[in-house]
Amino acid sequence: MKSTRLCLACGNAFVPLLHVPHQRYCSSKACQRARRRDWQNRRLRTDNDYRDNQARAQAKWRSSHSGYWREYRAAHPVYRERNRSMQRIRNARRTFKPIANMNVFGRHRPLGSGFYVLCHADEAGVAKMDAWTVHIAVLSAPTAPPI
Repeated sequence: MKSTRLCLACGNAFVPLLHVPHQRYCSSKACQRARRRDWQNRRLRTDNDYRDNQARAQAKWRSSHSGYWREYRAAHPVYRERNRSMQRIRNARRTFKPIANMNVFGRHRPLGSGFYVLCHADEAGVAKMDAWTVHIAVLSAPTAPPI
């Protein structure tokens, strides 16, 4: 009598194939997809070369499909609205309220030349060993746009 095992993905009993002695997933398409996803996640965590290769492949795909997400959001308004709603919730939960601003010079005086301490925005106000001291040299002052 053949022994049965429980599939790691669906939990159903299955009879492993004779030529795959350590089989842990049944042969259903969903479980095989889960097996491949688990393998890839494990490989990404442990293999630097694989992770680097995947990052390069993804960057290449993104550069050749630069409008993908713009087109996807335009074609899927439910996705777009859910994403906006979730972003509002994430923003409300933030302890550090300011969000990136495209034009900081509009509201504040511009930075002058000098030395500044640079650290990650989430860690602002906390003394950190990995903060950088940088020198900013202003080459020209920003001008107001013509009226």
